[in-house]
Amino acid sequence: MKYFLLFIIAMPVIEIIVLLLSGNVIGFWPTLFLIVATGLIGAYLAKRQGMETWKKAQEQIRYGMMPGNEIIDGICIFLGAALLLSPGLISDILGLILVFPPTRNLLKPIVIRFIMNRMNKGKVTIIRHK
Repeated sequence: MKYFLLFIIAMPVIEIIVLLLSGNVIGFWPTLFLIVATGLIGAYLAKRQGMETWKKAQEQIRYGMMPGNEIIDGICIFLGAALLLSPGLISDILGLILVFPPTRNLLKPIVIRFIMNRMNKGKVTIIRHK
């Protein structure tokens, strides 16, 4: 939780610094175009990947299987879409990494390990219905 709070405080400062630096290096209009383009491309990818993941999860549920991999994909896509909605180059890059399937597949083992560590420490509650 303390790292999340640090992230929330530091991220806008870092985004402003990167925007100012990129504005000085490549100019105002190219920086603005880059922000808008990454946001639009990311929103399109997030929608497409989210719908694809939803359909895969529904198909697995239909066949009586637990859609574990699709749940992790959905979490990554949701976080990526949230980052893409916030203005800034760094958040857009992080969002694209989470939304784009090849890079998301590289991050999934880290997400799974994080969740498993939280579960092993007793910080995640699992409710099961019979």
